[in-house]
Parts: sequence; C-alpha cells; structure tokens
Amino acid sequence: MKRPVLLLAALVLAGCGDANRAPAGLQGDAARGRIALAQYGCRACHMIPGVTGSKVYVGRPLEDMAKRPIIAGTLPNNQANLVRWIRDPQAIDPHTAMPVLGVSERDAIDMSAWLLSH
Repeated sequence: MKRPVLLLAALVLAGCGDANRAPAGLQGDAARGRIALAQYGCRACHMIPGVTGSKVYVGRPLEDMAKRPIIAGTLPNNQANLVRWIRDPQAIDPHTAMPVLGVSERDAIDMSAWLLSH
C-alpha cells in the first residue's frame, strides 16, 4: 500500500517544477530576478508584482509585461529587448527618465525572467 502512495507523491512533486526557473522560452532565474529588482531599487519608481515597497507612480507599473506588445515605446516585447532596456535605457531613448543603473547582463536576464513571468 505504501508504494502506490509514494509513487503518486513523487509524480505530484515532479509536476510542481522549480519556482526559480524561468518559464519555457525564457532564460534566467526568475526568483533571483525578483531579488535583483529590489536590490537595484526599481521599486522606487515602478510598481512591481511580488516586490514589496511603497505605492509609487513615477514609472509605469511593471505588471503583465508578457502581455504588452511593445516596451520602451518602440521595441517589440521580447526578452532580449527587455534586457537591452534594463541595461541601457538611455541608448534606446535618450529622453527617457529611466536612469542607467549599471545592471549586469546576468541580473538583467534574471530581472526580465521575473517581469515576463508575473
């Protein structure tokens, strides 16, 4: 009797997946991206799902990023463009209020994984 219960439990747990892994098609560690969003102070300007902080309305809320057709006003919404925007927004739009924060490539990939999965 124990064997079928253990087998069922193993199958259920196997289907849970890894919360740190980005959804299919995305690179990076989404959970690490949430932490990076907090460490770089992104919540000072943006409302971000899963990142605690004050209610702010300086920059656009960053919820439902995966559903947006474009980012930064001109770029097709995909992970590569979101990483470019996070790393050097001034290179894409010299008039943007978003500062260059010195985000590393790895952190930007992880941040984009979080944003595109929440």
